[in-house]
Amino acid sequence: MKRDSALVAYSSSDESESDSLTPPPKKRKLPVLSATLVGPLHVDDPSLHQGRTRTTPHIDGQFAAHIYISVPLDRDSTLFKLLCKILESAKTMTPTLHNFWSASKDNEPELHISLSRPIYLRAHQREDLKRTVKLIAEKTRPFTASFARISELVNDEATRIFLALEIGAGHHELTTLTTSLMPTLRAVRQQEFYASPRFHASFGWALLGRHASSPNPDNATNSNADRPPIASTSIKSDSSNSSASLVPDEHPKITEFPPALLPTLNEQYGPSLTGSTAKSFDISEISIKIGKEVSRWCLNGTCSA
Repeated sequence: MKRDSALVAYSSSDESESDSLTPPPKKRKLPVLSATLVGPLHVDDPSLHQGRTRTTPHIDGQFAAHIYISVPLDRDSTLFKLLCKILESAKTMTPTLHNFWSASKDNEPELHISLSRPIYLRAHQREDLKRTVKLIAEKTRPFTASFARISELVNDEATRIFLALEIGAGHHELTTLTTSLMPTLRAVRQQEFYASPRFHASFGWALLGRHASSPNPDNATNSNADRPPIASTSIKSDSSNSSASLVPDEHPKITEFPPALLPTLNEQYGPSLTGSTAKSFDISEISIKIGKEVSRWCLNGTCSA
């Protein structure tokens, strides 16, 4: 039986020479996307926000969220008039102090008692968080709270210092609400609320800077959150006169509140704050802001918006 011979193809010298002279194909450049498809580059401008800077970079497709209790402030109410007096007195010692409502477009201002740190969500996570907040509201009975004293707090990034009203009555109920939120925050890989929260409502703020000859304070401890950026605890500087120093800037910054500020304000306005005219208020709903959208649910699920 005759075996077939293996056939092997050999290229001729002419073919190999021709192949080596053939230039490789040119890579085609992809067309540049239209500006209408790419969208404008997001640039933060602190000059448009009273010198405030974004502490978390903007990311397309990510939504900043915040869960809080809203305390409406009628401009004719005793509490609102009292806060205006407190701020007016505070400005005599800290001229760079701002309030939260003068730059607001809302007709009626409100205070926020935070139940979360800033939360950053992807688009598909928004409805899940809203459902969680709604369920918590449905299971929670309305309760009464009160403010106990005027305090100072600093945000986690040490870029702003706040004048705040700390919560007295209602602290236990607020703690229960933040505890109920923990499993959902863990599920979306967000920071839980502070272990020992100081629930509060901020009503004044100033930009915070470092004194030219002093380091950043290292004895500040995270506490609570209000409006982004979120407030934590007071700063205590080792320098006795650093509070009067301003860091040269287009938007002046302070290193701390004057040491006499809080004792003076609490002595002068504390009795009115804790007195019968402005002592307590009802908490009857939970709010969540995602991007620019605000949703509210009444406690016990009696209404939603």
